[in-house]
Amino acid sequence: VQLQASGGGLVQAGGSLRLSCAASGFIFRNNRMHWYRQRPGNQRELVASISVGYIPRYQDSVTGRFTISRDNAKNTLYLQMNSLEPDDTAVYYCNTKIWGTDYWGQGTQVTVSS
Repeated sequence: VQLQASGGGLVQAGGSLRLSCAASGFIFRNNRMHWYRQRPGNQRELVASISVGYIPRYQDSVTGRFTISRDNAKNTLYLQMNSLEPDDTAVYYCNTKIWGTDYWGQGTQVTVSS
């Protein structure tokens, strides 16, 4: 199982970024997928999830600003992040769980300047 996240960077408050996560080594379309983040000094937290039926769920703090999506033909997970705030600064990770085992991408840094 491999998860390769990309798309992070430095952006001003109010700006946008789109994260991507390329998946391989498992049947992507059969798995619920997640985006987590770890802010400086904090534990890793769940940001958004998307089911195999394309139903999204979000952490309250990102609802209305972030959109999770998936392209099963490309085995790719996305996170569109709009109206970014300095508090969104974190390393973002894609994740899936297979037979009880968590698999993580390497993380991509998002830095939002005020």
